[in-house]
Amino acid sequence: MKRRFEQDAVDILIVGAGAAGGVLAKELSEAGLSVVVLDAGPWRDPQKNFASDELSMRQLGWEDTRLVDGTAPLGMGYSNSGRGVGGGTQNFTGVFLRFHESDFKTKSIDGVGEDWPIHYKDLEPYYNRIEKEIAVSGPKHFPWGNFQGPYPYPERDPLSPNAYLFQKGCDALGIQSAVTPLAILSAPFDGRPPCINRGFCIQGCIPNAKFSTLTVHIPKAVKAGAEILADCMVTQIEVDANGHVSGVLFIHQGTEYRQRAKTVILCAHAVETPRLLLHSASPQFPDGLANSSGWVGRAIMTHSSNDVYAKFEQEVRLYKGTPVLASTQDFYETDPRRGYARGYTIHSHGSRPIDMADGISKATQEPLWGSGLRQAMLNYNHYGRLTMVGEVLPQWDNHISLSDEKDSYGMPRAAVTFNYGDNDRKLIDHAVDNMQLILKAAGGEIAFVVPDTQHFMGGCRMGNNPATSVVNTYGQSHDIPNLFICDASLFVTSSGCNPTNTVMALAARTADYIIELASI
Repeated sequence: MKRRFEQDAVDILIVGAGAAGGVLAKELSEAGLSVVVLDAGPWRDPQKNFASDELSMRQLGWEDTRLVDGTAPLGMGYSNSGRGVGGGTQNFTGVFLRFHESDFKTKSIDGVGEDWPIHYKDLEPYYNRIEKEIAVSGPKHFPWGNFQGPYPYPERDPLSPNAYLFQKGCDALGIQSAVTPLAILSAPFDGRPPCINRGFCIQGCIPNAKFSTLTVHIPKAVKAGAEILADCMVTQIEVDANGHVSGVLFIHQGTEYRQRAKTVILCAHAVETPRLLLHSASPQFPDGLANSSGWVGRAIMTHSSNDVYAKFEQEVRLYKGTPVLASTQDFYETDPRRGYARGYTIHSHGSRPIDMADGISKATQEPLWGSGLRQAMLNYNHYGRLTMVGEVLPQWDNHISLSDEKDSYGMPRAAVTFNYGDNDRKLIDHAVDNMQLILKAAGGEIAFVVPDTQHFMGGCRMGNNPATSVVNTYGQSHDIPNLFICDASLFVTSSGCNPTNTVMALAARTADYIIELASI
């Protein structure tokens, strides 16, 4: 660990090796720039370190303590963000949807949220590039949004029993459904095998049929000369006398090191990125780095992700197949007749036993525990499940701050304050009603409604006005030109779909911009 750290300044230092960090590492190293990537977690081998085990694979998530507050405090832990090389792509479901044009213009179109400083067309070539690069499997025709197929690889087939029941319920109600676009192979590609429906996508894909930057982008970055340093917790971003970042301090196995760099890119996700910026305050930047606007940590968002379970006469076996295999976006765009703005996606969503037991123990009807929980789980094989991905509007008061409590690295723990707005709650109610109708139409008896959230976004929003945003459209800090932010914290609004495709498209766009700057 002493070879280069004190003296040599690399061209690019990336904090976080997840969805964005992996793309940036590959693109920038292949362009000839010297790249070091620091990740707080381990570098795992899927064949040796992943297991078909719900409990042991919770280690794939970021489970360090975070403090929560607000009228709707967020659940923290495994499902929010990844930890280790590959980040959240190790333990995501593989759902790979694009934003719609309306997602970038919610203020102009619907009078809510804020407009992004970019359009769909700005990301379209990068969506195309990423989807081809990882061979996204999807339908020939996807009936919603700007891109309606075909996808690079054929849709997954066969589907799970849960997905077929979802389709049956949708058909009965006149709701369109489609096989979900997935970053999971339906045929061999680039040395990776097709999916064999093990179903443990969230526990890490041992065969590597599911995409992750751990198995796709990071190896290519290393081949191009990038250096990946695992188990390295970045605790401070350093700034020189000119107000430019000069590198970072990080801790590896209890020892502090310094890595100098000409450009620093934060890809640590929507809690850790604001936390690190705020903690790196200095006399030059007393309110934290990149924070002259006061927007660092502000307007964080999640997706409402309530689940509905229904009991069926026949066996469904929620463990079968890839968790998400069919979806609808019929309720994605604003319809004034519904009484709220924006919309949501509904997925048929499998569940492992521990996941289901944990969820239904928090059901809205009444918490389930003891003999009642045991009795419900004895019927595990007869339950079907649907999940929503609902747009949550940005609010200034939903924010990340630093607490007084310190972690094992001596950093203040993140404090996460969150409240749903009135529009958010109306949207959730509408989605839950529709999920219940679909399950009933498929022959199920509604059993449990489980409140939940997924995906952190916002906290370092992009914008053209430095007074109301943190970075420009390429993730470059308005305050510090050699500091970039490139993860879901850039998001201005949350959309009604899973964010990974958009995170990676933004990263590819930022990589092109940095390469162009380096050539000048």
